[in-house]
Amino acid sequence: MSKEILINVDPQETRVAIVGNGELLEFHIERPQDRTIVGNIYKGIIEAVMPSIGAAFVNIGLPKNGFLYLSEIETAYESVDMAPAQQMPIKEVKKGQEVLVQVVKESFGTKGPRLSTHIGVAGRYLVIMPQDKQVGISRRIEDDLERRRLRQIFKELELPKDVGFIVRTAASGKSKQELMRDAQFLYKLWKRVEKEAQTKKAPAIAYEEYDLALRAIRDSFTEDVTKLIVDSKPEFYRIQHFMHNFLSYLSKKVELYRGDDLFLAKDVEKQINRIFESHVYLKSKAYLIIEPTEGLVVIDVNSGGFKKKVSQEDMAFKVNCDAAVEVARQLVLRDLGGIIVIDFIDMEREGHRRELLNVLKKALANDRAKYDILGISKFGLVEMTRERIHKTVQMLSYHPCPYCKGKGKLRSPTTLAIHALKELKHYLKGKSLKQASLTLAPPVIDEILRDKEALRGIEHKFRVKINLISNPAAHLEDLKIS
Repeated sequence: MSKEILINVDPQETRVAIVGNGELLEFHIERPQDRTIVGNIYKGIIEAVMPSIGAAFVNIGLPKNGFLYLSEIETAYESVDMAPAQQMPIKEVKKGQEVLVQVVKESFGTKGPRLSTHIGVAGRYLVIMPQDKQVGISRRIEDDLERRRLRQIFKELELPKDVGFIVRTAASGKSKQELMRDAQFLYKLWKRVEKEAQTKKAPAIAYEEYDLALRAIRDSFTEDVTKLIVDSKPEFYRIQHFMHNFLSYLSKKVELYRGDDLFLAKDVEKQINRIFESHVYLKSKAYLIIEPTEGLVVIDVNSGGFKKKVSQEDMAFKVNCDAAVEVARQLVLRDLGGIIVIDFIDMEREGHRRELLNVLKKALANDRAKYDILGISKFGLVEMTRERIHKTVQMLSYHPCPYCKGKGKLRSPTTLAIHALKELKHYLKGKSLKQASLTLAPPVIDEILRDKEALRGIEHKFRVKINLISNPAAHLEDLKIS
C-alpha cells in the first residue's frame, strides 16, 4: 500500500490526513483555540473530595476542574515478568492537597477533563511510566516470538529502577540500541518534568504534549509511509528539525509542497467532506447509515442497490463483510467513541456470523483506540465500545443547528402554516386592530393560501385585515407577526 501523511497548515488550523492508495484513512484537525490538552501533565490542587462517587475534583488552572478517580483502574498492559497486572492503591486525598496529574480525556459538554495519577509520557517506541516501576509490552504485539525477543531485550537493558516502561506497538522489530535510545530520552524528559513540577506553584502545567503535526509524526510516521508532505515552509523546517533529533533515518521522506492546495491536489478534500454525511456508500452499492446520538452511536447496514444473483443468505454475508471493513474505517475517520451498536443484515448461518465478527476484528486491528466487542446476536446486532479521548472532527467543525436543535428535521410547510395561524389568533386576542401582517417563508405562505377559508375565518372573527408577506430570505420556521 502506498501510504502518505499530508499536513496542511493555515493560521486558523492545522489538518493532518493519512492516505493509503488514495483513500482517506485518518483525518485530524487542531485549532489554536481548541488545542487538545490530552497528555498534558499538571500540578493541581484538590478542590473537593466526593467519597460517595470515589472521586475528587482537581483545579489544574483551567476553566473546568478535572475529574480524578481515587482508585485507578487496572493497568492496561502485561508485565514483562508475567506477574499479574497491579491495581493502583487507593490514596487518601483531602481538599487543598497538591497532586501531579495527567489529562487522559478531553472535557465534553459540562464535564471537565478526566485526570489520572497514572502518568505516562510517550516516545517513539516506549512510554515511560514514572509511578509504576515495571516494564510491560503492548497487547497489540501478538506475535509470541517478538514478545519473547522484546522481553529478553528489556531484561538486558540497564534501565533506571525508579521508573517503568511500556513497549509500544511501534517497537516491534526494533533493535536493542533503538529502544535504549528512546528510554534514555524519555528518562531525561521525565526528570525535566519533575523539576518543572517542583519549582512551580500549583495549579500549573508541568508538561505539554506535542501539537497535532508532531504527534502524527511520532505515532504514524512508520516505515510503510512513503512520503510526508507539508505545505508550509516554516512547518517543514520545524518538522525537519524534529526528524533530525528523533527519526533521522526517515527525514528524506519529508517533502515541501509548493502548489496552491495540497488536499485538493491529492483529491482528499471531497473525502473529508463525506465524513460529515450520515450515508456512506460501498462499492457494491450497499450503504451504511451512521447516526451518533447523545448516548450511543447507531450504524445501520443496508443492501441498497446490491444486485449480484446470489441467495439472500450469501447476499447478506457479502454485504455485511464489506460493511464491517468500512465500519472500522469510519470509526477511525470520525473518531466515534462510547457505546456503538452495528445493525448488520440478518444471517441464518452461525458460521457466517462468526466469520463476520472475525472480519470486523481484523479490520479494527490497526485502530489505536482501545475497543471491546461483544458477540453478534441472531438479529445481526454487534455491540462494542470504543475509547473516546479527543473531541471529534464533527464537534470541532459543526455546532448544533439553531432551528432543529439537534433533531435533524424541520417541521413541514403544512405544519408550520397551521402553527402560524394559531400564533396569529393568540396575537390578535384581546387587541383591537384594523390590520396585522404575517411574514413567513414562501412555502408556508403557499400552504396558507391553499386554504383561504381559515384565514378569512380569522379576519371575520377579529374584524381585522391580514396582510401575508412572503420573505424569500426567511428560514422555513421563521415567523413574524406585526
